[in-house]
Formats: sequence, structure tokens, C-alpha cells
Amino acid sequence: MGVVLACNNYEVIDLGVMVPSDRILKTARERGADIVGLSGLITPSLEEMVHVAREMQREGFEVPLLIGGATTSRAHTAVKIAPGYGPPVVHVLDASRAVGVVSQLKSAELRGAFAAENRREQERLRREHQARRSEKPLLSLQEARRRRTKIDWASYAPPRPSFTGARVLDPVPLEEVVPFIDWSPFFHTWEMKGTYPRIFENPEWGARARELFEDAQRLLRRIVDERLLVARAVYGFFPANAVGDDIEVYPDESRQGPLGTLHTLRQQADKGEEEPDQALADFVAPRETGLTDYLGAFAVTSGHRIEVLLERFERDHDDYGAIMTKALADRLAEAMAERVHQRARVDWGYGRAEELSHDDLIRERYRGIRPAPGYPACPDHTEKRLLFDLLQVEETAGIRLTETFAMYPASSVSGFYFSHPQARYFAVGKIERDQVLDYQRRKGMDLRSVERWLAPNLNYEPEEAEAAGGEGSEAKPAAAVR
Repeated sequence: MGVVLACNNYEVIDLGVMVPSDRILKTARERGADIVGLSGLITPSLEEMVHVAREMQREGFEVPLLIGGATTSRAHTAVKIAPGYGPPVVHVLDASRAVGVVSQLKSAELRGAFAAENRREQERLRREHQARRSEKPLLSLQEARRRRTKIDWASYAPPRPSFTGARVLDPVPLEEVVPFIDWSPFFHTWEMKGTYPRIFENPEWGARARELFEDAQRLLRRIVDERLLVARAVYGFFPANAVGDDIEVYPDESRQGPLGTLHTLRQQADKGEEEPDQALADFVAPRETGLTDYLGAFAVTSGHRIEVLLERFERDHDDYGAIMTKALADRLAEAMAERVHQRARVDWGYGRAEELSHDDLIRERYRGIRPAPGYPACPDHTEKRLLFDLLQVEETAGIRLTETFAMYPASSVSGFYFSHPQARYFAVGKIERDQVLDYQRRKGMDLRSVERWLAPNLNYEPEEAEAAGGEGSEAKPAAAVR
């Protein structure tokens, strides 16, 4: 976004990531900013955007507010952010739209009509959001649990991995990782829609896509040959059993004294009796079965030394090279996740007979899943803490968690491994307050914090629920988040 605007003669003041609202607003005042822009890459950013908008309203700002980033949407902007700020709040889908939006907002002739149309569209989205909430009531948590995934545990023998605990791969040879790259998302980074390699046949941007790919190959060869980036990984297996919607992780086969607990959330959508309301805990053998099942975990990064490479491009005023480096580092991290998962399936036993092509791997035609905290099946980012503790990720892979549970280096991927043949990816979707209160109790976390982390999944407004009173309306000390 910044590069696109700068190339169109706009001065962009980039404050970086994880910037507190008071600094954003102070800088906007001091520099006389015409527009403030916020970008959100992980779920907690969404609530921070709501806070920034309200602070701008409280401090009397009159400049437009732009919203963008991977976790944002037109609907969230309309429902959650725009009501807290009077001037235009505009969701910008991608960087290619930025210049058109900014030029209209800065034009005395065009701004009024643009703002009015934006307001009408957001009012429509808010009405539709409210209608969906009232038309599709969710199941109670009790009923959703009754409709859990049906698994015949009596005839199932959980596979036993060849080792338990953590195994470190440091460094991971990049030449071993490159064959696992899925190139389609690389083009999406550059806002070219299509699937590799068919994207080269696109009549509109096929030639540009091929040129971009050739540039990427040249830089990738340099990164690999000159060891410009360093990749590290850690993965492991731990005895585990499901206890309700939680998964207890144990230090050894005795299943005494859990090392920690993975708290999972359950779908509450009414899908009929034939389709289950799933939670990740469904795919691990319940403790009462007497089976010793296992939970896997992994963390990989390709981001070590990336700052040195980026600084080199920035000194040369090469924005293209810097963006290309970040895009390739992200692809390498995802490729590492694929490669390490393949290795983990072999170590777990059930993947030893796999004969999968590159396309099979991209399409996930293998047994098992690797859901990540913060993503649809496990939307709570705070569950990364368990994963990092189990694998001692900070020490073993050199990846750290920020205060909002983002990973640094940014080109990092982490998640859990589930081995059951029926395990599938799913989205938890919207949840009701009865599940949030139950989840709060299980995690020992204060209600306000739980609602903040799960904000995109809530099927109710926390402020309305608190005003109504009732069970769980009092918040516990925020220190409990740690």
C-alpha cells in the first residue's frame, strides 16, 4: 500500500507494526496527515482498529480513516469500526484500489459523493449483518456437543510416533524446501489472481506474471546459493487425550499431570442431524476410552537474517526487491510447514507408505491436518502459548511471540498435528455467549479478554450482554491473560 501510494506522489508516513493508538494520533496531528490508515494481519488488530477509531472520535479528528489488511473485511469495517467514528471510514480491499480511494477522499469535488455512497453501503451491510443474526439462531453449546463428530473409538488404535518430545532441525537446507513451494499464493501477493502455472495463460496479466516469476526465480537462487536467509524448525509429539472440548497433553504414557491443555472451540451452527458440529478435540481419543492418543506440534521459520537483506534493498531504494524478498520468505515458510509435516507423518508411522505428487501435497491429499492458532478451526491466538511452551520454540527455532501473539520473524508458521483419518479442516464460525462463558471458565481467563480475542466469532455484542448482566458479566484481573 505504501509503495503504491508513494509511486503516485503521496507522502506516506509508515510507523511500522504494533503501534499504540496514542502514537498514531500524535504523529497524525504533528505531521498534518490528510488520512490515517490502519492495517490488520491478525485477529487482535481488528479490536485495536475499533479502539483507534473511537480515540479519533474522542479527540475530534476529522480526517478519513482507511482500513485494510488480511483479517479485515467490508462487513467488519461497517459493523464494528465505522459506527465509532463520524468521518469516512473506508475499507480498501487491496493496494491496487488505494490510489482511487485516496484521490476521491482528497478531492473537494468528489469526496462528498464518495463518502455518501460509502455510508449507504455500510448501512446496508449493517442491516444484512443484523438480519443474519436474527434469521439463523445458533444451537446451544449443550446441543452442539451432542452433535459432535461421531468416531468409533472402540475399533481404533491411535498410531504411535517413533519418538515423543521435540526434535529440532537447525538449519533446514533451503534447497530441500524449494520443491515444496506452492507458487499460486505468491502471485496473489502481487494481486494477480490465478493458479500456477495456468496463470501464465491469463490474457490480461499472464505476461506480467511470467516476468514476475522469472525475477522471483533469480532472487530465490541467490537466497539459496548465498545462504541469505536461514531456516529453522522444531516439531514433536506428545501423549494426549480429549477431556470434553479440551485436549490434555501429557509428559509421558502414564497420562499423569498434564503438561498443558489445548482449549478448542465448537461449531454452533444448526446444520441438521446429519452433519456434525465439530471441535478439534473430536479428533483425539477421549480420556475415558483408555486409549493413549498423541498430539503433534510444529513451528518453522525462514525469516532469520531477512532484516540484513531488506536493509540492503532499502539502501538501494529498491522497493521491488524488498517486497519480493518478503514474498519469497513467506513462500519458503509455508513450504517448510509442508515439508516438516511430511516428515512428521513418516515419524508418526501412518505416512510411511505415502506416494504423493507435488500437486497432491498442495491439495492436502494426505491423512491428518495441521491447524494453526488464529485460523478458522482454532481462532484463539492465545493457544499459541501452549505450542511454544511444548516445543520451547523461542530457544529451539528462534521465533518469539509478540504481546498480541503474532510471530517474529514474520515469515513463520506454527500449528498442531492431528492424525485421525476423519480429521478435516473446518471453520468454527459464529459462537454464542454460553460457549464463551464455558471457554472462559476452562481457560481461567477474564471474560473481556476472551471476547477481545474471539471478537470476529461472537454472535452477540459484548456491550449489550454486559448491560444485561447475568453470569460471567464481571471481569477478572487482566493479568490472568498471561
